[in-house]
Amino acid sequence: MNETALVCLSGGMDSLAALATADINYKLAVLHFDYGQRTGAKEKQCFHEIADWYKIPTELRFHISTNLFKVIGTSCLTDKSIAVPKNDDPHSEDIPVSYVPFRNGNILSAATSIAEAIGATKIFTGFVEEDSSGYPDCREEFVQSFYHAADTGTKPTTHIDIESPVLHMSKGEVVSYASSLNAPLPLTWSCYEKSDIACGLCDSCQLRLLGFTQAGIIDPISYDINIDWNKCIPYDAFK
Repeated sequence: MNETALVCLSGGMDSLAALATADINYKLAVLHFDYGQRTGAKEKQCFHEIADWYKIPTELRFHISTNLFKVIGTSCLTDKSIAVPKNDDPHSEDIPVSYVPFRNGNILSAATSIAEAIGATKIFTGFVEEDSSGYPDCREEFVQSFYHAADTGTKPTTHIDIESPVLHMSKGEVVSYASSLNAPLPLTWSCYEKSDIACGLCDSCQLRLLGFTQAGIIDPISYDINIDWNKCIPYDAFK
């Protein structure tokens, strides 16, 4: 029996690429973290549809909910009184208003607890450093630091590695890589604001569109803006 890997699966394409990587060599368990984000219901739907695609049993699907980030506010993802920025530079070095304070630290803390409890030897994340919209908790140094903290704070017999296979990829490389693994990108969601049709203008949509354009592939989801896909080919996730 293969070792178990717990994948932090948001429902977005980066974490899907991480899941597709883990699927090569590991038995899969998945964790979804509901932190009160605007598109939480859509992301949870994507989480389950992706888990269905990979035939992950329900007992290995973990869903954690917290109101912590709605209580503390400061992020446009959890506080609807803060507008989601449109047409900003997603590669700006400034920390954007979409940053949720230490969100990934909370996710990894929950993942470590679950991984230790179920005997998983790996935690997979979809963190992307280059295209992380300036989020400090998507950086390699953060992942390494958290690994050491988790290794110190778990049982002496517990050894859990943290794998971030797309950490140093551009969005275009993520799309190409996920495509090469036949990952079901049509089941993913990236938009920060809308759950029915992607806005196409928020940071996350812009990075996603840039990735598909760089990869030369038509994004299989719909957008609320017109996009010229003439130089791109359709994405066939179900071949």
